[in-house]
Amino acid sequence: MYELRLRAGHDSRVRSGHLWVFSNEVSELPRTIPPGALVRVYTARGESVGTGIYNPHSLICVRLLGGEVEELNLEFFCERLRRALELRQRLCPGEAMYRLVHGEADLLPGLVVDRYGEYLALQTFSIGMEQRLELIVEALRTVLPETKGIVEKNLSRLRELEGLPQRQRVLFGTIPQWLPLEEFGIRLELSLLEGQKTGAYLDQRYHHVIAGRWARELRVLDCFTHQGGFALHAAANGAREVLGVDSSAFAIECARRNAQLNGLSQLQFVEAEVFEFLRQQRQEGARWDMIILDPPAFAKSRRHVPAAKRGYAELNRLAMELLPEGGFLVTSSCSHHVFEAVFLEVLHGEAAALGRQLRLLYRGTQPPDHPILLSMPETQYLKFFIFQVL
Repeated sequence: MYELRLRAGHDSRVRSGHLWVFSNEVSELPRTIPPGALVRVYTARGESVGTGIYNPHSLICVRLLGGEVEELNLEFFCERLRRALELRQRLCPGEAMYRLVHGEADLLPGLVVDRYGEYLALQTFSIGMEQRLELIVEALRTVLPETKGIVEKNLSRLRELEGLPQRQRVLFGTIPQWLPLEEFGIRLELSLLEGQKTGAYLDQRYHHVIAGRWARELRVLDCFTHQGGFALHAAANGAREVLGVDSSAFAIECARRNAQLNGLSQLQFVEAEVFEFLRQQRQEGARWDMIILDPPAFAKSRRHVPAAKRGYAELNRLAMELLPEGGFLVTSSCSHHVFEAVFLEVLHGEAAALGRQLRLLYRGTQPPDHPILLSMPETQYLKFFIFQVL
């Protein structure tokens, strides 16, 4: 097996359980080791910190696999996938939709697999997983023999950091245009082929339920509604009026389809750019009892954090200006690089500037099928809050 050695004084982080080795931490990046190869990493003192997958062309030059691994074969992937499946079966009993593999948190670095009943959608963010796609598909079919189709949804720009192209294709079986599913009593028809991410935003599904229960008899504005997650649950729980807003015509088409499936007549959707829509609402003097903000990530890297903070500030300020005394602000951030304390500071600053107070009612993060390794802050990204605006 190939070997790499860390520079002196650069081993404390990985020895504490972090699974990434950065290129500036290695004494030498041998060009004789092919990208995607399995390597054993040693400290400068000659102590092994585990086995990982090598990529000399990435800032993350080694993604450790957690312990010593001799070979990335079918047996290895089946074992890791079985462990991941057993955990989800315990955490998500009776659910048809959940994240089966959450990358590093499941000791499968650079691999994401979402389950939608008998269909799977996967993403690879590392060259090591990319090179072993056929093996991963075989392992998934072995562990989940009822699988009818597997689609690759590799359209993320994060792949560029590993030198990987964007790509989408069916890897096994067939994928229907519309897939009938259910989310805690709400009927859905999702498109894995055309939908964003892997087809849906599974990390907010528990929050859909919580916010929905509190929306009874309220006028609710759901911004960045995507396929209607928050809006559908609010309407189903007796909200007086619900309006979902999204800039994607396809997302709005899906949301309307899902509203019809559930017979929710008080639920409407509009295709619009959210910031412009909120500014127009402010100009018209509109008022909503609950406003839900679930935007895409504003910061893809640390250098984007200042711009992201400005974006979150304006977005939440606009929402607070449309809420009456006692109204509910449901707000979230999926930008890992905007830490919770920073996000809360932004919210507090905007509320104070408006002479408002925010009373925290609920604080959440990603669901348990998106587990977090304490040794890897990068595995935690979702911040979710429900405030009452005073």
